[in-house]
Amino acid sequence: MSFRTRLILAYTILWVLILLLTLSIAVYSINFGLYGQVERTLLRYVNEVALLYASGRAGEISLPRGPVNVSFYSTGGQLLIAPTPDFEQIVPKHFIRSASSTAKPYYAPTFMAAYQAIPGAVVVVSQDTRYIESISSTVRNTLIQGMAFLLPLGALLIVLAARLSLIPLHRAASEVDKRGPHNLEPIHYTGPKDDLGVMVEKVNDLLGELREAQARERAFLAEVSHELRTPLTSLNGYLERLSRNPGDTEMLERARKIAAHTVRMVQDLLALARGEAERSVNPHIINLGDLLRQAVGEYPGVVLKMPREFPEVLGDPDRLLQLARNLIANAVRAAGSPEKVQVRVWMVKEPTDNPPDPYESADELRTTSTPEMKPPKQPWAAFAVVDRGPGIAPEVLPRLFTRFARGPEGGTGLGLAIAKQIAEAHGGEIRVASRPGETRFTVFLPLLAEEE
Repeated sequence: MSFRTRLILAYTILWVLILLLTLSIAVYSINFGLYGQVERTLLRYVNEVALLYASGRAGEISLPRGPVNVSFYSTGGQLLIAPTPDFEQIVPKHFIRSASSTAKPYYAPTFMAAYQAIPGAVVVVSQDTRYIESISSTVRNTLIQGMAFLLPLGALLIVLAARLSLIPLHRAASEVDKRGPHNLEPIHYTGPKDDLGVMVEKVNDLLGELREAQARERAFLAEVSHELRTPLTSLNGYLERLSRNPGDTEMLERARKIAAHTVRMVQDLLALARGEAERSVNPHIINLGDLLRQAVGEYPGVVLKMPREFPEVLGDPDRLLQLARNLIANAVRAAGSPEKVQVRVWMVKEPTDNPPDPYESADELRTTSTPEMKPPKQPWAAFAVVDRGPGIAPEVLPRLFTRFARGPEGGTGLGLAIAKQIAEAHGGEIRVASRPGETRFTVFLPLLAEEE
């Protein structure tokens, strides 16, 4: 069943319910009004009769013309005076026995009465009410006939209204149906910003994100292909030389380094795709200074500044070394020369957007990769990788640590995303600050407490 059919059916059922409710209210209102009018008339008239008897002017009682009847009962409930011999509008005895000086109504299927006690008797004024049922039946039949005409007319109007109101929805659905992996253009919608307009806007936002994701993936695949092509070409050249000169140990060592670099890159891809950088942490007690010396030693020309004695941290040496390599490699690529890169190590009380740097202090606009984190208050180890490159544009900073996001220095778009995962897996975080001529990535890691 289509949405249009369900909508028409729902509104048709609602229309039928409205008509039935209208019929019920109309019939009830007529009955209630007529019965109420008869009751008020009878109560007023029986009160007048009782007042005349109480004042000794019973002879002044005049019977009204029409269906109203006056009868008298004994206080025990026996009918004393009836208007006709075949009088049928009899009030039960227990009602008569409960009569008082206040007029009370009595309802029967075919008549209505009002009774009130007078000296030595009970006076009853009654009226036939079958005419009310006749009027009610006539009105009910008339309304049913009118509703029999209004029901199909209303259903037809509902169908037309549903068709007209659903035209924008069908157009939007048709446009969505045309979209696919090769067509992610936004949906054209000119209607008001109602629920449908909001839905189309959200779909367009989703299509925009998909387009951006496709563009990032294409750029990522092209970049990865380029990054892998270079070491594989070099590795192939070294292997050819080794085939001609198997004893060349220098060529063999270079081939091993390139193979290890390629394997590490592939492992980074898999780790990032599976989220293993967050899960596969094998903690050890690490001297952060020794680890950073090893990372800086792989990039001759990079300067390392650190205190003589440095406390230890608890972490995975391979993962933390990978984090440091990624940051240093990005910095060297951005600065264009290892001599323009410094790695600085110190301790702070807690991570901040502007951590005090004992080697250099500068007021910079900073943005954090994990602003939602609330780190515990404890001593932290901090190391910053600072380069004197061109800097990073402010609009790039918020998405710098997302997957496949590439900075102005190029690269695969993986290093910073992996570094962020590794830092958070160790209970730390990365913050970045940049200005023209300087970019600083600061990593905060919790220091190892004495009891640990």
